[in-house]
Amino acid sequence: MGIRKMLFVTEFEELWFDALQSLMDLKKAGLNHVVFLHVIDRDEVAMQRGKGYLKDEEIKLKEIANVRFIDWAESLFEQGMEAGAHIVVGKFIPKTIDIAEDEGVDLIVTGYHKQGRVQELYAGSQIMEIIRSTSKPVMVHKYMLDSGKINEHPFEKPLLAVDWSPASKKAVKFIAGLKNVVKEVQVVHVASEKSVKGDSAMDVQKIRKESRQKMEEMCAILRAEGIKAEEHLYIGNTAEQIEKAAHERQATMIVAGTSGRESLKEKFLGNVPRQLAEKSIYPTLFVPPDE
Repeated sequence: MGIRKMLFVTEFEELWFDALQSLMDLKKAGLNHVVFLHVIDRDEVAMQRGKGYLKDEEIKLKEIANVRFIDWAESLFEQGMEAGAHIVVGKFIPKTIDIAEDEGVDLIVTGYHKQGRVQELYAGSQIMEIIRSTSKPVMVHKYMLDSGKINEHPFEKPLLAVDWSPASKKAVKFIAGLKNVVKEVQVVHVASEKSVKGDSAMDVQKIRKESRQKMEEMCAILRAEGIKAEEHLYIGNTAEQIEKAAHERQATMIVAGTSGRESLKEKFLGNVPRQLAEKSIYPTLFVPPDE
């Protein structure tokens, strides 16, 4: 499993050409074609301008996006890559999903622009809807970290958050397919506190042994491809512990499988992928299970 064609979705607020350049390590994994996408939502434009939507405004926004994409494409051509672009008017989610399918991309890259609370919730719901609605891996790229540090090589040392689901197993294969890019993987499983509340230390050690054995099997798949891999068990809140592990292990991004399903409880509390997409300071990549 490699990445030959990528959809780069930008609103020109959080993802610029330098963010795209940080993904060029993927050329070692076969990337040779980037498709740019900018979606103009008439309702959002009207709301931002505080007035009704104007056709002239649409033409202006298209031209601005076109100028940027032409410049970006020329830079990619100089690097020996192919490039294409879509500048469309419509709703962000269906347009992104449709173009990803039509173009047959291997990866969707989008941004997460933190704004006010209402806008942030809306942005989070958009990203999660894309993740739930596509069979493609989705990367929420955070190129500029909150610390001001630039994440120039996000695929270099990913943290792979695993459970024992089909999506996690596919995520392992996905990372293994990037053996020419990935140097080291930290495989992390987070057990809930409830699961280790046994009456004796033996119960805790049993969970530790079983978890590490399963993670070791995943590490073996990565090591067989020449990728250095280590396993780590954490206990507590899943999203919080994944973030903690990423910081402790100096990860460059977080990779996780996602079922795409969301329970009623998760709609109110936020499931783990959404928490990571919204709150993590790291780029986050979500791999869906096979259809």
